[in-house]
Amino acid sequence: MAHPYLFRLDDRLSRGLSQWDQARRERHRQFILTQQNEDGGFGGRGLPVEYANEEPEGRESDLYYTAFAIRALSALKSFTADDARRVSRFLDLARHHQATVIDVVSWLYSALMVQGASGINLMAQADSNWPEQLAMRLEGFRSSDGGYAKTHEGALGSTYHSFLVALCYELIGQTLRAPQDLVSFIKARQRDDGGFVEIAPMKRSGTNPTAAAVGILTLHSSIGPNMRADVLAYLAEVTSDEGGFQANSRIPFADSLSTFTGYLTCLDLQAPDVIDPRRLERFILALEHPEGGFRAAAWDQSTDVEYTFYALGTLGLLWSDKPEPPKPSSVSS
Repeated sequence: MAHPYLFRLDDRLSRGLSQWDQARRERHRQFILTQQNEDGGFGGRGLPVEYANEEPEGRESDLYYTAFAIRALSALKSFTADDARRVSRFLDLARHHQATVIDVVSWLYSALMVQGASGINLMAQADSNWPEQLAMRLEGFRSSDGGYAKTHEGALGSTYHSFLVALCYELIGQTLRAPQDLVSFIKARQRDDGGFVEIAPMKRSGTNPTAAAVGILTLHSSIGPNMRADVLAYLAEVTSDEGGFQANSRIPFADSLSTFTGYLTCLDLQAPDVIDPRRLERFILALEHPEGGFRAAAWDQSTDVEYTFYALGTLGLLWSDKPEPPKPSSVSS
């Protein structure tokens, strides 16, 4: 079986970040570990304490944030066997609480990473044909338009969730069902501005659905020169004066999520010159907190594991092909 996309990306990011000095990488590792809960999982940033009765709300362990914490630790080459053992407790509890495509992919990716780091096989008690069973379950998310919805009840296919399903099929070594239907679904999500939308009724393209669409077409089809040119024209349109990518052409600021997915798409289309790498680096480093972690955007006041991954991922992409260790500018809070 070919090395799955998510693991290839992990390797790519860690290669770039390995050029960073150990003390700085350790600072971000420690920040990520502060977000871990007693049950071994990770949560989001939650509501600020002033909006809660006693403790910050929304910090309960979640498969989505747990997967991002593992991805960030992996990018730093610091997801240890002890880390994996702690996370495995939460994954064992959460194995029967996967209601959405995001839950399924997050649990599977995390379980495979735990197995690789510690040898703990969370699938050991499953039937030997569990990959086929999971493939059947994934087909339950398929919608009549040929894409995959967020939940089993979803009526419209989602570009992003379709990409997640395609990644999940790779992780379990199964062949995607009716791939040409999915390719047709994705191509129908492209708009006149060259980008792609999340669901059919939408008119204005977004950076993240465009990245997801290109990811699917790269995995299961081919992108011709005309489509490549259209996508790159769209990505050039959503570059920000700050140095990153905007979520869409109407949002006036860049964020690290859109910057990571937009830049990754440019690289995968072999067009790194769409954005100035020096300005991109400065934009991301300006989001770094001195005590570890990254904010989502210039306006943001908090850090969390998801946006820390996006920032680390962007830096990993920037530095993965650099022959010399980077000498980043001073961080700002």
